[in-house]
Amino acid sequence: MSLIGKEIEAFQANAYHKGEFIEVSDENFKGKWSVLCFYPADFTFVCPTELEDLQEQYGELQKLGVEVYSCSTDTHFTHKAWHDTSEAIGKIEYIMIGDPNHSIARNFDVLDEEAGAAQRGTFIIDPDGVVQAMEINADGIGRDASVLLDKIKAGQYVRTHPGEVCPAKWKEDGETLKPSFDLVGKI
Repeated sequence: MSLIGKEIEAFQANAYHKGEFIEVSDENFKGKWSVLCFYPADFTFVCPTELEDLQEQYGELQKLGVEVYSCSTDTHFTHKAWHDTSEAIGKIEYIMIGDPNHSIARNFDVLDEEAGAAQRGTFIIDPDGVVQAMEINADGIGRDASVLLDKIKAGQYVRTHPGEVCPAKWKEDGETLKPSFDLVGKI
């Protein structure tokens, strides 16, 4: 079942962030745009390339008012150990959530129950805590964080311009559409 248009479920978790352990909850996702990026496991192969790529986009995402969170079913302790030992993960400035009881991955329907690990799920969440976009990839298919920028800009535009929608390949300052009876069949 799709989570698009649904408010995220309540949760509380421990996380690693900038040399400290912190608590994170669904309340952290309210009041600003957020990206939540699930990945299977720390100390693996594709995951560090994705998280490093997400870090490379972090500054641009922050300029858009977006906070970034990564999440795996590992503990916050494991996140710290990975951060301390991996060159790629050592660059990360965003929050790394631990989900060892699998509740967050289950809430977002990305838990591989058999493996006990999260799938590669990316969620864009609006300031009301509502999922506006999601993507889930198979374990062997890494994601490109740069595509998040245009998706978030489109989501932010639509939110502030009721009655307008962003067509395929929309870029900031690009043409939008105003769905109407007269537009039916004309595109």
